[in-house]
Amino acid sequence: MARKLGATAAFALLPVAVMAASGVTVRYDDDASPFPSNRLTRLDYANVTFRRVDLPKPDCAVQVSDCADIDVINTLDGFSTQPRITVPFDGDIDLASVSSDTVYLLNLGDTVGRRGYGEKVGINQVLWDPSSQTLVFEPDELLAEHSRYLLVVTNGVRDLQGKKIAVSDFAGDKPGNDWRDRWDRRYSKHHWHKPRQPRDSDAAYERELRDAVRSVRTPRGTQVAAASLFTTQSTTGDLVKVMRQIKRSRPASANFMIGNAGGATSRAVFDLSDVAAIEFNRQTGTAPVYTPSPLFLSALNVMPGAVGQIAYGRFQSPNYLVAGEYMPPVNSLWGQPRAQGTQELVFQLFVPSGAKPAGGWPVAIFGHGFTDSMYGAPWTVASTFASRGIATLSINVVGHGGGAMGSLNVTSTSAGMVTVPAGGRGIDQDGSGVIDSTEGSSAAAPRTAINSRDSLRQTVIDLMQLVRQVEVGMDVDGDGAADLDAQRIYYAGQSFGGIYGTMLLGVEPNIKAGVPNVPGGSITEVARLGAFRGLTGLALFARTPTLMNLVPTAALPFPFNFQENMPLRNLPPVVNSVPGAMAIAEVLDRYEWVQQAGNPVSYASLIRKQPLRGSSAKPVIVQFAKGDQTVPNPTSSAIVRAGSLEDRTTLFRNDLAYAFDMGEPKTVPKNPHTFLTNIGTPSMAAFAVGGQIQIAEFFKSNGMVVIDPDEAGPFYEVPIALPLPETLSFTR
Repeated sequence: MARKLGATAAFALLPVAVMAASGVTVRYDDDASPFPSNRLTRLDYANVTFRRVDLPKPDCAVQVSDCADIDVINTLDGFSTQPRITVPFDGDIDLASVSSDTVYLLNLGDTVGRRGYGEKVGINQVLWDPSSQTLVFEPDELLAEHSRYLLVVTNGVRDLQGKKIAVSDFAGDKPGNDWRDRWDRRYSKHHWHKPRQPRDSDAAYERELRDAVRSVRTPRGTQVAAASLFTTQSTTGDLVKVMRQIKRSRPASANFMIGNAGGATSRAVFDLSDVAAIEFNRQTGTAPVYTPSPLFLSALNVMPGAVGQIAYGRFQSPNYLVAGEYMPPVNSLWGQPRAQGTQELVFQLFVPSGAKPAGGWPVAIFGHGFTDSMYGAPWTVASTFASRGIATLSINVVGHGGGAMGSLNVTSTSAGMVTVPAGGRGIDQDGSGVIDSTEGSSAAAPRTAINSRDSLRQTVIDLMQLVRQVEVGMDVDGDGAADLDAQRIYYAGQSFGGIYGTMLLGVEPNIKAGVPNVPGGSITEVARLGAFRGLTGLALFARTPTLMNLVPTAALPFPFNFQENMPLRNLPPVVNSVPGAMAIAEVLDRYEWVQQAGNPVSYASLIRKQPLRGSSAKPVIVQFAKGDQTVPNPTSSAIVRAGSLEDRTTLFRNDLAYAFDMGEPKTVPKNPHTFLTNIGTPSMAAFAVGGQIQIAEFFKSNGMVVIDPDEAGPFYEVPIALPLPETLSFTR
């Protein structure tokens, strides 16, 4: 955890004679300078950081993908809040001497308010690359956004003979050594396509670096041997600005008159007792092609009689995406994200049976997962929620639910066949004529580094607009009165729904409580470590030039034939021996950097620890399962750590459930990712309903009551037993 430093003391840089002494030093040649550094930025006073990233490009005729990534990176206003930090040396070092006492970060304060000044951040996930003599690590915690940080390497780091490393010429202190001369020397053997010209801000950077180093207080007998100064990017600001735009608006009421019964418009509200069947005609091709499948009405009877009605309606939501499925960047200080138009979205609502409360039904928005739709997971929880008097509301995520021409055929015993638009949001992004289950949820080339960042943000915007629709009044039955309680709006979501749900809970002030289920971040890490690892391999293979560094084998078939050799947290340092691993790790770090504004970890602190101005801390439960193979435990723990939510986290012990399953074969799955919604597997149904009841009781109490789903049983830890799980713990 971050801690405040004591009073600062003046630090005098060592004399030239000492700096010139023999010994291992940190290299400042440009091929391997410590990274990140504000040397790789330009001044930009339109940004809250007062900077814009300015990475140089390689030969774009050869490194095509690198250039495309850098074009995206150079729109950002700072470096990653979870950077992969690299420190090159001119000799080998003793890894045992590398620790958070000898290498660390100092927070120099928020760029506009100096918030966080003096906090010290340690290091983790340490790796040494012998071939390049480079030390690689990450901060021990998520760094604050739009803040200045000083990377400090002390001479507590030793070489292999046990000698302290020598002090590097890291701030241009050598007499008679003009900074322009040093720049020319560093860049004379440049590996980039064109030699870089010095910027006007380089001298200012070196002054800032010297001033920062002079303020460092080191233990007696140690000195600052090397340092770098960098500014982190803005991550949450765009969504906060959009939230305020939405709150200032007053939309038209949601429209439930979207059914078609024999050519006549009808209200798409159905008593469950009157529904004989619902067929989902998902648009899966542009011809158009449809794939029909029944919706399982039995899922709504987990708690018999609890659901009274199924309803469908439309509302208008502002669309901030442009062609290519990305959001145009805006300056982070005064810039305002601009809606590119509006989109008509379909929502699904399950209304409890019985008498409506005086203020309307409390409502839980439920977010579905990746590859799913609102016709999947929301159906599995609606009955349990309704049994506690809570309505369930859902929409399709960007790129999900099939194409826009899909429909529902509702067979009503009283009205016959009623057709309702299904609200699909998938597109044929690649021009193949097929609309895959997630197609359109990631940015297209050449902005593939963005991945799902902006579709996640757009989905959060759609959900904030849906909250606003409830606030202005949602009249389900057409009697002129609101049927949902605008003062009791909650959120729960599974997997992808837990990911964008964490973002939503951070920025939407009028949701009273929330439960992200099996969330994880960043998306880059979720894919790298888990069941979607093949997608990471495909992305590496698609690069020009390709970055696959292993020959396919039976054990590692394509597209899994790559190795990035990136250590998990809290493990001993790793010595890299895998050719090509460093290049892959650098690309993955760039992906994570670009995607930080769509990383739930970036928003976790806003839920309770540091709410937005004008917002209150929210009651929350984070639910995840030990050994999750789809959203691995380290990525869930990252959210919990960033939000200080350890005391609000519930862990489902699937390892124990699997061990207790005496069936042959076992029916408890090795991958517990869907433990909340797996009502169709008898051995899992009780666990699923237990997790659902925990959410429903939490919402029923307005976030005051947290139950243990199995009481004194061993299968749910409420709260999670510390330390947080940082290993994969897959059941094999």
